[in-house]
Amino acid sequence: MQIRDLPYPDPGDPDVRSGFRFLVWLFRQQLGGQLKAMSWGTLHMATVAGLPLTMGLAIEAAVDGSGSRLALTGLIMLGLTLVMTFADTMLHRAAVTNWITAAARVQQLLARRTAALGGVLTRQVAAGEVVKVSTGDVEKIGWFVETFSRFAAAVVVALAVCAGLIVHEPRLGVLVLGGVTAVVLSVWPLLPAATRRADRERAKSGRATELASDTVAGLRVLRGIGGEELFLDRYRRASQEVRAASVHNARMWSFIDAVQVVMPGLLMIAIVWQGTQLALDGRIGAGELVAVYGAVTFLLFPLRLFQETAMAFTFSRPSAKRAVRVLGLRREQPGSAVGAVGPVGALEAPLAGEVRDPATGLVAPRGLLTAVVCGDASLAERLAERLGGHPANEDAAPSAQLGGVALNDVPLAAARAAVLVQDKDPVLLSGTLGELLSVPATGRVSAGEALRTAQCHDVLTALAQASTDGSGDPMRTRITERGRSLSGGQRQRLALARSLITDPDVLVLDEPTSAVDSHTEARIAEGLGGLRAGRTTVVFTSSPLLLDRADLVAFVDEGTVVATAPHRELLHTVPGYRAVITREPDTASLAEETA
Repeated sequence: MQIRDLPYPDPGDPDVRSGFRFLVWLFRQQLGGQLKAMSWGTLHMATVAGLPLTMGLAIEAAVDGSGSRLALTGLIMLGLTLVMTFADTMLHRAAVTNWITAAARVQQLLARRTAALGGVLTRQVAAGEVVKVSTGDVEKIGWFVETFSRFAAAVVVALAVCAGLIVHEPRLGVLVLGGVTAVVLSVWPLLPAATRRADRERAKSGRATELASDTVAGLRVLRGIGGEELFLDRYRRASQEVRAASVHNARMWSFIDAVQVVMPGLLMIAIVWQGTQLALDGRIGAGELVAVYGAVTFLLFPLRLFQETAMAFTFSRPSAKRAVRVLGLRREQPGSAVGAVGPVGALEAPLAGEVRDPATGLVAPRGLLTAVVCGDASLAERLAERLGGHPANEDAAPSAQLGGVALNDVPLAAARAAVLVQDKDPVLLSGTLGELLSVPATGRVSAGEALRTAQCHDVLTALAQASTDGSGDPMRTRITERGRSLSGGQRQRLALARSLITDPDVLVLDEPTSAVDSHTEARIAEGLGGLRAGRTTVVFTSSPLLLDRADLVAFVDEGTVVATAPHRELLHTVPGYRAVITREPDTASLAEETA
């Protein structure tokens, strides 16, 4: 896989049993790239290791007064330099490719899991945690993947150099091998403490990111109640905790760096002293001493790679654990198939028919506008999700059915193609209005019709006036992230227009007009039934304006549908329904509670 071929057509099915298994799976997916980088790294380091040898040969030729040998040695050094330059270039290309492609694979996996989980994600893991995993943790995982191939090449070349020294001069070779081993092992006991400090820093950093995300998301509300200073103080404290943890972590790594400087220095002193003694005894010549010294100096380079790899592994292992935690999340109940993202064509026929929820007894007839009134707002939210075929993990209720088919028994892609759920807090992505409304659709409903039904004329006027290109075209005006440049009612109506353009067979709306004034809500209620004629629409609301326009109204009390009839009939026959709609306590229930 090359960078130009990204994104992956299919990032694969990761092993999420543990962070280490996930890293192993990631390496297996990039085995070809790892072997390529390792090959170039071995060639590069072999040429670097060959320079001290040719330098020793050059000194021996100068001592012997052989001009031809000296010239030949110079040509060999020139060839080694050219090969080293080329191999270093190719190693860098291969290593960076491994880094980017590994990070891209993990990001695609995270994006796919986020899309599959939908709104369930933020109830199982904090939004700030997801942001940290998809940014910092992905970078750390890619870093370890990139360094491993260079580390493997360093191990091969370092062992070859030590073996050559042992064959050439056993005393020096054994000393070098023992010294290199001591340098590597001197860092090993420090890694667990460094890992713990890095985990603490990462946890505090994730908390600070979560606070920042929550503060930005609720900035409008915070300013309205004067609470921005309170949240700012909280973020300051969290930021200072991150700073302290970072300094604490940096001290450990600076100590490891100091050890990596002191130990090789002691090794070099021992090698020079031992080599000088051998040269004075006449056992090795001046050129051989220079070659040995150069070889030992070269070994300092692989030792630095050992430290970098240890650092990368220390940081990537907890990052892989956190990535696995997100990738391992599932929205389906045990034994269900809704978590699988499969093609719609896997079904023999498209899903169609009435919508039924066995847990509550709710039935929404095909082609009608059915309103649902719940006294418990949390129950309405869970029921809306269940009708969409993606219940939360903690929801143990039976799966909703569409046309007699349990939505948990079909691929998630098929359920989403048949049923669209708009929750009470829809998200508007940044971009132009045209891009916002460019969604998969049947083509039966145009953007103009959807915007008129959602009563977005004032939104279009405001966007036209805010146009920066001078065209006055609201479709080309940019909308900020999450639509923060718009009011709550404007965001809600644009989200409704986007859902109407999609024109699914079943549309589930959870409080679609809660932030809209009554006059606008009445016009939306009047146009919604006409635009959705022949399609199944389920609206969770307690607004009399919407309820009066519904074909049927189902009243859910204590988790069960207790009555189904038109709005006006329920008002006169069901006291509990009347109490919810009029926001007045049911007199019978109140008397019973008082007694």
